[in-house]
Amino acid sequence: MRTDLRISWEIPAIPSGLAGRLERFMGPGKSRSESAVETIGLLGCALLLAAGLWSSGAARDWSTGQLVVVALAGLDLIGGVLTNATNAAKRWYHRADPAARRARLLFVSAHLIHLAAMGLYVLSGDLAWTSANAALLLGGAVAVEFAPVHLRRPVAMAVLMAAVLVNLFWLPVPAALAWFAPLFFLKLLVCHLVPEAPLERGRDV
Repeated sequence: MRTDLRISWEIPAIPSGLAGRLERFMGPGKSRSESAVETIGLLGCALLLAAGLWSSGAARDWSTGQLVVVALAGLDLIGGVLTNATNAAKRWYHRADPAARRARLLFVSAHLIHLAAMGLYVLSGDLAWTSANAALLLGGAVAVEFAPVHLRRPVAMAVLMAAVLVNLFWLPVPAALAWFAPLFFLKLLVCHLVPEAPLERGRDV
């Protein structure tokens, strides 16, 4: 029994209006420290990604539209990994509500748009890449979501590794886009779908 840690699934009151809709998307009751880590992590990793893309020279070969898609995808994936790993998101997306599973799977399915934008636009109509990654995403999501709860984390890790390896060896992309698949599957299959306990410091510490 650990007295220095506690698990809290309590969801705070959600405000009305636009603020409430935003909290329902990102997770209600996010702490200041969680927000700080998200902001610093997003800025730092986005700068690293931008520097890597610039030094690779790939950005100079893309059209303005392709560059915008890559930039938006990078920001969404970096921010999404961080947001979905917070206690606030875990409490909300894995709450005791019959509609929560449907919400998780709809969230994952919505990211087929990311694959279409990258594969059919940035990669100039690479239908094989798009279709294969869509199958990996949907199949992986079903495997994680319907696994016994105590196995969801290792199942998610196995599917993540499989997706990354398939992309490295059989679905290659230019080196400047090698980050996409690892971050994409990390965000959705691990950070979003795994029901990790929202840990906090014990109140008596």
